[in-house]
Amino acid sequence: MNDATRKRLILVAAILGSTIVFLDGSIVNVALPAIRRDLGGGLALQEWVVDGYLLTLGSLILVGGSLGDLFGGKRIFELGVAAFGVTSILCAAAVDGPMLIVARALQGVAGALLTPAALATITTVFSGEERGAAIGTWTAWTGIAFIVGPVVGGQFVQSLSWRAIFLINPPIAVATLWLIRRAMVPSVPRERARVDFVGGILCVLGLGGPVFALIEAPTRGFSDPLIVAGLAAGAVLLSAFVVWELRQDAPMLPLRLFRLRNFTVANIETVGVYAALSTLTFFLVLFLQQLAGWSPRNSGLATVPISLVMFVLSPRVARMSMRVGPRFFMGVGPLLCAGAIVWMRSLSPGFDYWTTLFPALLVFAVGLSLIVAPLTSTVLADAGERDAGIASGVNNAVARVAGLVGIAVVGAAIAGKANRLDLAGYRLSMAITAGLIAAGGLIGLAGITNRGARR
Repeated sequence: MNDATRKRLILVAAILGSTIVFLDGSIVNVALPAIRRDLGGGLALQEWVVDGYLLTLGSLILVGGSLGDLFGGKRIFELGVAAFGVTSILCAAAVDGPMLIVARALQGVAGALLTPAALATITTVFSGEERGAAIGTWTAWTGIAFIVGPVVGGQFVQSLSWRAIFLINPPIAVATLWLIRRAMVPSVPRERARVDFVGGILCVLGLGGPVFALIEAPTRGFSDPLIVAGLAAGAVLLSAFVVWELRQDAPMLPLRLFRLRNFTVANIETVGVYAALSTLTFFLVLFLQQLAGWSPRNSGLATVPISLVMFVLSPRVARMSMRVGPRFFMGVGPLLCAGAIVWMRSLSPGFDYWTTLFPALLVFAVGLSLIVAPLTSTVLADAGERDAGIASGVNNAVARVAGLVGIAVVGAAIAGKANRLDLAGYRLSMAITAGLIAAGGLIGLAGITNRGARR
């Protein structure tokens, strides 16, 4: 096998492996009303089905990045892909809400292993503008997987069952494992490898407390002792996490990386961008089905324009940002997205898709295409090849945690005692979402420098 063919196969493996993680970050959204009807529960159950996955994915992805750096990317990539296929079957077999939430949390653990390993592999195999194009291609396909998830999920929910959406993953996992074995060369593990499991546990529990409090508060009330305890425990445990990381020789979160300006600013922008992206897809799909009365299939098809635009633009934007620097793209992109979300805020039941939602989705897609590839490239370029795995892990962790907290916070803001979504709640959720992503764009314009981002 020549070098060019091997690189192509590795890129396909990285895309397929990452695709199932991103797909399951969004495909479940369109199935939430059906899951609620089948298993019971209100908005709180729907939030937990999404946030249970994001909690472990976001918290442990740092451990996954460290494992890849320390023990070899190929080994961790294989383990993560195989585990994701198995846990997807567990999700499909869930008989009640708690079982589904636990299975989703285990899915997140598997995703935390494979995602940073996939992106770090691309970083080490490709270099220069070729790396930018490869990251752009990876970004386009994984971004499309995140957006196209509701399309595929809607068809499966309508034609079969919500359980069928999880059975998409095992065949993809098998194909990915075959490509890994075929093309990837085992990397050399680092000597005296150590994994910061204590840090990972502190992170999971520290995030889990506030997320539990925010999701359950609309039902129990913020003065409930359990809610107060969750918030307090989260603050204590997250503080303990930072102290622990500062004292470790091999921390899962090397705080020294945050001395790098572009790395720090790009991760701060990631908070606004991905919190907004997760809350938009969550609440828009719920609006379309539960308030506008759309079928699962049609609510999924509504987002197809985003996928098409990202597929065309993302690789081109990646190449351009490698040449001229990321600042323009990372500043203007979020502002375009914010304007589009404000446009979507005006939706009411009975709206006309082609004159109201479709134009807003096109603007949003252009803005998102300007953001994602330059954001990823900037983080990895500033960290350098030696820290590619952990830098990828940090950025992916920030993105997932942002989505996790975004859904929990916005859900707490709009749910009220009824613990449900209504039209006023939808409009408030869109207003908060637009503010989040606009803040990210302003941070990018003010803080990102083009120097050093074009390695």
